Amino acid sequence: MKRFAELSEQEVLALAITNEEEDCRIYLGFADGLRERYPTSAKLFEEMADEEIKHRSMLFDLYRKKFGEYLPLIRRQDVKGFVQHRPLWLVRPLGLDEVRKYAANMEYETARFYRKAAETARDASVRELLIRLAEAEDKHENLAEQIGERVLTPSARAEEDETARRMFVLQYVQPGLAGLMDGSVSTLAPLFAAAFATHQTWPTFLIGLAAAVGAGISMGFAEALSDDGSLTGRGSPWLRGSVCGAMTALGGIGHTLPYLIPHFFTATVLAVVVVAVELAAISYIRYRYMDTPSFQVVIGGVLVFLAGIIIGSS
Repeated sequence: MKRFAELSEQEVLALAITNEEEDCRIYLGFADGLRERYPTSAKLFEEMADEEIKHRSMLFDLYRKKFGEYLPLIRRQDVKGFVQHRPLWLVRPLGLDEVRKYAANMEYETARFYRKAAETARDASVRELLIRLAEAEDKHENLAEQIGERVLTPSARAEEDETARRMFVLQYVQPGLAGLMDGSVSTLAPLFAAAFATHQTWPTFLIGLAAAVGAGISMGFAEALSDDGSLTGRGSPWLRGSVCGAMTALGGIGHTLPYLIPHFFTATVLAVVVVAVELAAISYIRYRYMDTPSFQVVIGGVLVFLAGIIIGSS
């Protein structure tokens, strides 16, 4: 890799040209990834890609006047310290807010790099060129804002934000809530059955911990293998499985931890309080994100809780 200060004026201009080409393809990648769910934002990135093509043509016209037809192959990864972008455009499905922030940072970082390089450049012509490139990147950022105001009207932005909210619910809230419900409710019976059968805190804690971890593993694999997300739009199966499994284990461990207290009565009272908090939290999440009544969760939890006590006391 070469340091930026070692590049000739010809190489700097060639680098700017390839930079514009890569940015164009990145924006087209964003447009392709957003088109199905966010068509308005996809149109925005297509227009930004068109602007990058125009800027590339202007740069190449200037390059031909100064250096002729031969264009050295020099890219971001060939220059030490140059702005590097992780391949977000290859991720499916794309997140709307993440893509917008990525594009804004991309323009800002490139302009900042050119300015920093201009401060250390010794050759006047190279310094002038770097300043011009930084100004061009600033214009790109302003243009993106103008296009966004024209294409992303308040109604279109609200519609896309609502779609993003639904995708968040599908990919994170729903599997997380399913895991939290299963972990909080299904582990109640074995935990309190063990508690009232033994009246000992440490064995009760071990049984509750085993039930929580086992339920987390089971629910995680069940969610990951339920579908691949291609038809339902629920996202990566392994991400959903991880969320579901982690929340299942968390739901079971919450009311298990009080049994680390040696005193049985104190531990049991605290465990009951934790169960009440868990059921209230589940009810709120269901009401907040799923718009569904929550009394079924409370009734189910109470029934499982009573079953555990009855079985353990028999």
